[in-house]
Amino acid sequence: MQHIIDRFISYVTIDTESDPNSQTTPSTAKQWDLANKLVEELKSIGMQDVTIDDKAYIMATLPSNVEHTVPTIGFISHFDTSPDFSGANIKPQIIPNYDGKDIVLNAEQNIILSPGYFKDLLQYKGQTLITTDGTTLLGADDKAGITEIVSAMEFLIKNPDIKHGKIRIGFTPDEEIGRGAHHFDVDKFGAEWAYTMDGSQIGELEYENFNAAGAKITFKGKSVHPGYAKGKMINSMLIANEFINELPKGETPQETKGYEGFFHVHHLTGSIEETVLELIIRDHSSKRFERRKKLIERIAKKINRKFAKQFGEPIVIVEIHDQYYNMKEKVLPVKHIVDIAEKAMKELNIKPLIKPIRGGTDGSQLSYKGLPCPNIFAGGHNFHGKYEYVPVESMQKATDVIVKIVELTAIPGIFDVEVKPTRKK
Repeated sequence: MQHIIDRFISYVTIDTESDPNSQTTPSTAKQWDLANKLVEELKSIGMQDVTIDDKAYIMATLPSNVEHTVPTIGFISHFDTSPDFSGANIKPQIIPNYDGKDIVLNAEQNIILSPGYFKDLLQYKGQTLITTDGTTLLGADDKAGITEIVSAMEFLIKNPDIKHGKIRIGFTPDEEIGRGAHHFDVDKFGAEWAYTMDGSQIGELEYENFNAAGAKITFKGKSVHPGYAKGKMINSMLIANEFINELPKGETPQETKGYEGFFHVHHLTGSIEETVLELIIRDHSSKRFERRKKLIERIAKKINRKFAKQFGEPIVIVEIHDQYYNMKEKVLPVKHIVDIAEKAMKELNIKPLIKPIRGGTDGSQLSYKGLPCPNIFAGGHNFHGKYEYVPVESMQKATDVIVKIVELTAIPGIFDVEVKPTRKK
């Protein structure tokens, strides 16, 4: 396992934080540091057709070593980290033989990773954990996935007796800001289907995700001296508060689970004259998703009617844009790709945890671009913050799952998979 630890640490200590305010791809120049390193590493382990384009999308091939026709499949991860928390100067801590007790991440700042709060820790008693030092995120999302894919490819190259078809791998920038699949060339990738290695705890296997939209709502106001404001001042911040109070109670991220959707207010800035509210809309059901967007419009119209005479023009301006959709619609017609991953886990004595993603991955967008793409665990927990950690054993198991999937896919007649002609690029 030391090889996996070393590889993972070599990735996470390179800062690749993405920037939602940037218009470039990748959104930050520092993502090139890891991208270029990965290109050289893929070449050094023996991968073929290693390419990187002008937007830092990496692709590579492990050729088939069987004579019969096998579907070309792929594995995909992203190398950027979330802008929600600092990804600079990451100092990973290795906790061997975890004893099930509190882990002091940072004694000076009294930052504790405790199983009393994060109960999932207790699953990994006796295992080796990699944590933060309490001042940054870790980057297991999704550098654990990259570690697993590279390690699996290296293992297959060193063990040619393991039979497999053509395998394509892809690494993307800017997934954390919702752009990871925007410039992904599905035709160039040339796979019949793929798996993102971007899930959390061991066993996760997901092919359903939220339908997602973002909303920017601007509230106008009129500033008047408060001593003479009677009937004249319109405080845009109070109107924003009125809008928020019109949203359904109990439908927030912290109050929902499973298939329950939500509205999430994540930014609010303002003054008397103008306030801007940003929120996201999430639901697994396409019908409920559309109803949620219409509710935002109805609340805005209600407030606009209220202030129509006094303000003279719309006082609430709504902009809604769809971000991604539930991949289930695209995966169900080729459900065997999920069945193969499930079988791989069971053969490795891993209990599959098949559940909806309460979020999205590159795979959701890729599925709508013609590349069905379920999501498999990468092993990390508590993403996007200082309490993030990953068990090394989970990364090893994820590596094993990749190897087992390619083995199973190469078995003639497995799940009666219809093999399409390989795309030539």
